[in-house]
Amino acid sequence: MRNDKKEKIIEIATKIFSRFGMKKSTMDEIAQHIRMGKSTLYHYFKSKEDIFLEVVKKEADTFKTYLRDELKQAHTPDEKFRVYAKGRMKYLQELVNYYTTLTDAYLDMYSFAEEVRKDFSNFELNTIKQIFNEGIDKGVFAIDNVELTARMVTLAFKGFEYMLITKEWDLDTEQEHDFEEHLDTLIDTFFKGIKK
Repeated sequence: MRNDKKEKIIEIATKIFSRFGMKKSTMDEIAQHIRMGKSTLYHYFKSKEDIFLEVVKKEADTFKTYLRDELKQAHTPDEKFRVYAKGRMKYLQELVNYYTTLTDAYLDMYSFAEEVRKDFSNFELNTIKQIFNEGIDKGVFAIDNVELTARMVTLAFKGFEYMLITKEWDLDTEQEHDFEEHLDTLIDTFFKGIKK
């Protein structure tokens, strides 16, 4: 059953966290922006960390839905892999732009939201394995160990994710082209291999 008040708290908290980060945001601020008494806020959530976790869960669910929708537009296994890889990074880029304080939250809250990250990692691993297995069935891919290959690809994606979030790649500059080129190189290397 949907709880409108709870949804409103999460919606407002998302905006506050995106501007100030989780550390600097307070339950008072959230209650004030919602025009709700702090005691009512505590009725729904025990702490701002609980609210933040709900925000992260909602964002992860939205991310998964976005990726599933992207995959529906691709028809072949290699198209699906490209669409997934590029869609994943495009969505994260938008997230980084929206959450100006994401770097701090990401680094400080990494272990806090570990369960949500594990859930997303399982989703990603299973999605990539499905793409690979479809490619094998259709004679497009030749992969000896689907599980291991999918794990290596997810590790590579996480490396790109880290670079985006910690702003080692600033996608508002000319580095955006470099980032896309690096991602294309990763995908092409996967498809072509490095053996002469």
